[in-house]
Amino acid sequence: MLGGGQAALLSVLVGRMYYLQVIESQRYVTLADENRINFRLLPPPRGRIVDRNGFAMADNQQNYRVVIIPEQAGDVERTLDLLSLIVPLSGGERRRIRREVKRKRAFVPITVRENLDWSEVARIEVNTPDLPGVLIDVGQSRSYANGLETAHVLGYVAAVSEKELTGDPLLELPGFRIGKAGVEKVYDLALRGSGGSSQVEVNALGRVIRELNRQEGQAGNEVRLTIDMQLQHFVAERLGNDSATVVVMDVHTGEVLSLVSSPSFDPNSFNTGLSQVEWESLISNPKAPLTNKAIAGQYAPGSTFKPVVALAALEKGVISPDTTIHCSGSTKLGNSEFHCWKKGGHGLLDLTGAIEHSCDVYFYEVARRTGIERMAAMARRFGLGEKLGLDLPGEKNGLMPSNKWKLGAIGVPWQLGETLIAGIGQGYILSTPLQLAVMTARLANGGYAVTPRLTMDRVTPTGIEPYTDEEGAPLGLSPEHLAVVRKGMDNVVNSPTGTARRSRIPEDRWQMAGKTGTVQVRRISKAERETGVLKNDDLPWIERDHALFVGFAPVQNPRFAVSVVVEHGGGGSSTAAPIARDVLRETQRLAELRPPRGHQDVQAVPQSGSKDGSKGGPVVGSGKPPVRGT
Repeated sequence: MLGGGQAALLSVLVGRMYYLQVIESQRYVTLADENRINFRLLPPPRGRIVDRNGFAMADNQQNYRVVIIPEQAGDVERTLDLLSLIVPLSGGERRRIRREVKRKRAFVPITVRENLDWSEVARIEVNTPDLPGVLIDVGQSRSYANGLETAHVLGYVAAVSEKELTGDPLLELPGFRIGKAGVEKVYDLALRGSGGSSQVEVNALGRVIRELNRQEGQAGNEVRLTIDMQLQHFVAERLGNDSATVVVMDVHTGEVLSLVSSPSFDPNSFNTGLSQVEWESLISNPKAPLTNKAIAGQYAPGSTFKPVVALAALEKGVISPDTTIHCSGSTKLGNSEFHCWKKGGHGLLDLTGAIEHSCDVYFYEVARRTGIERMAAMARRFGLGEKLGLDLPGEKNGLMPSNKWKLGAIGVPWQLGETLIAGIGQGYILSTPLQLAVMTARLANGGYAVTPRLTMDRVTPTGIEPYTDEEGAPLGLSPEHLAVVRKGMDNVVNSPTGTARRSRIPEDRWQMAGKTGTVQVRRISKAERETGVLKNDDLPWIERDHALFVGFAPVQNPRFAVSVVVEHGGGGSSTAAPIARDVLRETQRLAELRPPRGHQDVQAVPQSGSKDGSKGGPVVGSGKPPVRGT
């Protein structure tokens, strides 16, 4: 009986072993292989960003980081104490490391510090025998060669936040970076690429024994911008540390050759990690270095808006190029008096003379005859009051007011006095420097709706497609009307009495045309007008006028447009125009070294021999109407 029982138990055991090893053998072999072999996702190299000539604006560089393996380190705290003698560790870094030591397995490497320089790497390597468990690892990090000059265009990359996790496994990789601003953000998917994989053999505890197979990820697409880095560098140096912005674009293709907002910031700091002191200095700076003023700064356009008003009046037929209006220094509407920037007045002027001298009284009367609705409609045809769709995040609409807008926003009807103020680019009107550049480009190219863009090719998450150099649909403007307005802008710079005469370009083949603008950000009382208006130099910086200038060159065959805004810079003719002159001169110098790509010429503007200080306008970004009155 005992032997029979043993035989029965043995048969059950043999049967079970047969079932596991023969019948279920394939299943358990598969499970064993799955436990033995781990697949790991590898981050792909991020695509480069280059300028129009192939110069690398954003690239990848080796990133040396020091890691610690708790299992090998033994006493982690003592090892960190020794390591901090070479690489100082903050209290926050040590708390983070302690959390990861508790959360992860003992053999998993933990990053202590990234972006080490070569001297730090060398000191750690020399002291490796005294630093158990400490290793140097090599990865890739985003690098911006000219960070301060390109920060507002390129943006920056930073670690993925919890709310940005979308289920893409790449986003969960330690140290993975995504675009957080600028071109890096807009084209993040195209730049990101696709991940690779590594097949490694591990033991029962998960420790890596050896790598069996490795397939590198596919690098992200290279994005080629329309920016010319030589010009970008020149503009950034020309602005210095002023609170200002410059936009340069091709009037035919819409390619943005330079977009600079000053002061700027170093995008490399956002990749490596900003200190609290650096962050506080950025957000407390009154000149707003984190704001891209070119697309997010909203300013009253001032007298740079007068060419649009002139075209609206010519199209309506309320004036002709020969219409003359007498300027005595002010005009009255009911009990209100509206002043010209020139106290004694300009006398009798026709349209080109009014543009040349930037006469406010002339344009008060022109605006009264034209009406706000016709001026607003013309302004929208020139790209004012709406987003232009430039491939950068954060673009603002600006504001082109109308009776309907005021009723909806404020609840009261439009007043005739507000039309007069709008006629000189003040009141509720707000524009961005990019919009002013597009307005100027459409004036210069013969009246075509050119759209600004930042990439040489159309970039999609799946690839790169070529653009076609189309100027856009015609705006339906009279060539004769455009010629009159452009002649007035020519006179502004090249006539002996033009408001920007001192900023003319001496080389005939490079001569520019333009329009000055000066926007007041404080109220001037009646008493101050009677005793003498304070000069900008006598005012605190925050109360000084904004200086603006828009222009195009060369006069005879326009190819480039520029807009310049200097916050609290004083006069448009004294501050902004010289910057535009230098920028357009350099733009054309560089263009002669690089032949054009078959641009179509527009009708030449005849040259002739024919001061700006228009006032009133809201502070940038305030969204509030300016103070009006005498």
